[in-house]
Amino acid sequence: MLTGNKGEWSEIYALFKVISDKVLFGGDSNLHKIEKLIFPIIKVLRDESNGTFDFTYENDLVLVKNNDLQFRISVNEFGKQAHFLLRKLQERTNATFSIPEVEQFMNSFNSCSLKAKSSVKRDIRIVIYDHRTGTNPELGFSIKSQLGGASTLLNAGRTTNFIYRIQNLSLSDEEIDHINAIESKSKIKDRIERLSSLNGAFSFERTENPVFQNNLILIDSALPKILSEVLLSFFTTNFTRVSDLVSEITRKNPLNYNMVNSHPYYSYKIKRFLTDIALGMMPSKVWTGELDATGGYLVVKENGDVLCYHIYNRNEFEDYLFCNTKLETPSSTRHGFGSVYNEDGKLYFKLSLQIRFL
Repeated sequence: MLTGNKGEWSEIYALFKVISDKVLFGGDSNLHKIEKLIFPIIKVLRDESNGTFDFTYENDLVLVKNNDLQFRISVNEFGKQAHFLLRKLQERTNATFSIPEVEQFMNSFNSCSLKAKSSVKRDIRIVIYDHRTGTNPELGFSIKSQLGGASTLLNAGRTTNFIYRIQNLSLSDEEIDHINAIESKSKIKDRIERLSSLNGAFSFERTENPVFQNNLILIDSALPKILSEVLLSFFTTNFTRVSDLVSEITRKNPLNYNMVNSHPYYSYKIKRFLTDIALGMMPSKVWTGELDATGGYLVVKENGDVLCYHIYNRNEFEDYLFCNTKLETPSSTRHGFGSVYNEDGKLYFKLSLQIRFL
């Protein structure tokens, strides 16, 4: 029997839903449909452990091919199954569960897996008709669902630690221990606040992982410094959303850009960063700028709508990432940050970057 969480079952829901809709709906930064951004679907492809499933249309039927097997199922049946599955997903509260009726339908065309093949990052491929160019591009998508818990865009680790020098301050070992002993609910913020009250100033030095630093420089040479300011702002203000944090550093303009003509320096560069993270850049691996198999996201909304965001429509994709992500505080003990330490007579402090969808 197939069991999975809401995110895993959402992959099946998205598959059924886009097949029954026969079109992809583009979305804006507020997760609303863009009425004029609609792409007719030519075929849907899904890679499972037992081969690739090819879903194409034959009038009111879906022709399902898997290896040498062929099945004909009505488009209407995929719509009914999508509606049934959505209702089950909205009702469920337990972590993992089975839905025998949906599994039986999947088995009717030889499908037996909730998740796409693990060796590829994309969950689904869709061939669309683009009326603007008259072409039929194949687009790869990762499926993100709002029906379950919010997923992370960038997971924290020692690889995402930013190292700051604490300037204008000299502390004894006893004073350092006293600050590091602060164990309040917001201990990282409170430790920073304590250092600031002693006139300590945070100056970004580098990321802990040189590969991550070079990846950021590849995207934009100013990115390490900009992200360090975004991260510090997160830990010293009440802002959590990426868009709000970027607005705050734009107001402060720590890199002293010429703002006379209101160039969007900070938001432009952060959007490029978020997009590269979404499309395959990992902090611990050398990033060449070559996009991963995943070219975008299909977002399953709470009401069951499925919206398409893709590098193919870069502006909408960037705006979606920018407006629908936030920073959060990961485990400081697990990732080794949030404490004052002395190195060669200089004081340092690390902060860790983790980004999650709203």
